[in-house]
Amino acid sequence: MIYPKIPLAQTVIQLCKAKGIKHVVISPGSRNAPLTIGFSNNDFFKCYSIVDERCAAFFAMGIAQQLQEPTAVVCTSGSALLNYYPAVAEAYYSDIPLVVISADRPKHLIGVGDGQTINQPNVFENHILYSANLKLDLKEDENQVGEELPIFKNLENKLETLLGLKQSIQEFNELEINKAINIAFQKSGPIHINAPFDEPLYDRVEKLTVDPEVIPIKQKPLVIDESLLNNCIEDWNAAKRKMILVGVKQPNQIEQQWLNILANDDSVVVFTETTSNIHHENFFPSIDKIIAPLDEAGYKNLQPDIILTFGGLIVSKKIKAFLRNQKPKHHWHIDTIKANDTFFSLNRFIETQPNYFFSKLLAQTKSISSDYRPRWETIKIERRYKHTEYLNNIDFTDLKAFQSILKAIPNYTILQLGNSSTVRYVQLFNINKTLEVYCNRGTSGIDGSTSTAIGCAVATEKQTTLISGDLSFLYDSNGLWNDHIPESFRIIVINNQGGGIFRILPGHKNTDNFNTYFETNHNLTAEHLCRMYGLEYLTTSNELELESNLQSFYSEGAKPKLLEVFTPKNLNDEVLLNYFKFIK
Repeated sequence: MIYPKIPLAQTVIQLCKAKGIKHVVISPGSRNAPLTIGFSNNDFFKCYSIVDERCAAFFAMGIAQQLQEPTAVVCTSGSALLNYYPAVAEAYYSDIPLVVISADRPKHLIGVGDGQTINQPNVFENHILYSANLKLDLKEDENQVGEELPIFKNLENKLETLLGLKQSIQEFNELEINKAINIAFQKSGPIHINAPFDEPLYDRVEKLTVDPEVIPIKQKPLVIDESLLNNCIEDWNAAKRKMILVGVKQPNQIEQQWLNILANDDSVVVFTETTSNIHHENFFPSIDKIIAPLDEAGYKNLQPDIILTFGGLIVSKKIKAFLRNQKPKHHWHIDTIKANDTFFSLNRFIETQPNYFFSKLLAQTKSISSDYRPRWETIKIERRYKHTEYLNNIDFTDLKAFQSILKAIPNYTILQLGNSSTVRYVQLFNINKTLEVYCNRGTSGIDGSTSTAIGCAVATEKQTTLISGDLSFLYDSNGLWNDHIPESFRIIVINNQGGGIFRILPGHKNTDNFNTYFETNHNLTAEHLCRMYGLEYLTTSNELELESNLQSFYSEGAKPKLLEVFTPKNLNDEVLLNYFKFIK
């Protein structure tokens, strides 16, 4: 087998293999050549080459998101590393284990005007779980410019000291790499390994020269403080109005037995977001559709005593406003890593897995007679009826397009959503419960949706569909510069010629600079991008054409497909705002 000659590169690669990091996304460069040589010549690793580092990091994040295991990205020195930052921030807030491995120049070449050099150690300081700043290997060449070598009195002294330093540096690097990767597993988030390499960079050997120590990953046991559990049980049994709100969650993570118990307790309402991937006929999806028309009295009448949350960040602004205005007496959050005080009323962080907590709580609690869920159920039924009535009588717009699109997505496939208006439109519909739904809600940025979706599609045998707004798609169009896109991958772009969501938000829309600086008007399409990157291109601008195209869109083909749906930018906001008035 071929290995890089540099011991530090060998160490990084061997420890990644020992920890089970199989997927490695490499962006071409020279300084990272030792890493590229090692990863790409080892059959254990599945390597991907993606030029644009920002796209590469989101692509890797899509793989990690789908497999729920750390995925590595490898880049050269300099600004290449900074292009990882959007994905690093998203992974940090979405609890996705992204392993960033950057090559660096030797310390003595930083800050002296050498090319492709920046201050790389701790560059992600505010959005990283751990930064391992490794040390440069020492060479045996006595003319080497060392990092900070001591002055030697004689040759024997020098050789002995160099040997000790080399061993010390190797031990330090092994410890730091182990620690960083272990944290990525334990806390499910991004870590950064910065590895300085000196030239020559391309030398290879056929035998390893180092055998790094592998420090096992320690997982925290699932336990709950007995007094905390007893307090929860006492409060749960006393409360007649309990609300559970589920944020971003991987599919099939909550045991059905607990969902059934919660669904059949009249004192409990369970609100689920589209990205929660949790379903039950007694639960309450489409949160905004249900609560948006409520007035102050309605909010007050439905104020919960206890709000219990688990999962990631919440999309719905309306549920946040409701619970911030009508604060519950108790807010508990269940998670193994962190708890966000989203409603400014958090008083219990239950640091464990939701399944484990429910197994302890529901074994010692009882269903309570209450009119809480029945009252919410009446509202839900009314909203669904009005929703259907309104959709049957509107012109073709974004809202109408989403109705047709969501009906057409094949069962048991994956749906990736762009941010901004896309995920919010989808939240208004009762999603097909066989779909697995994902969205980058950590930072909720429009960057990286396409790259993440492609990474997801590569990591699974299930068909993946991405629904994206036009600005989000164009922003991440380099994500298509990718030789790994499966033929089954599908993209639907809702093109309303600008940032249509800004017409929905409060504010003045008829000012001179609104179209330029807020909505960002454009006349661009995806057609030329599809031609350049080898995607089959379809287009539509009315309901009948859309439904017809959707039938052929999901038929098998020799290449990925993109469907661009043109909607009227000056009508979308009016139809959506009138929707909320109508269902009231």
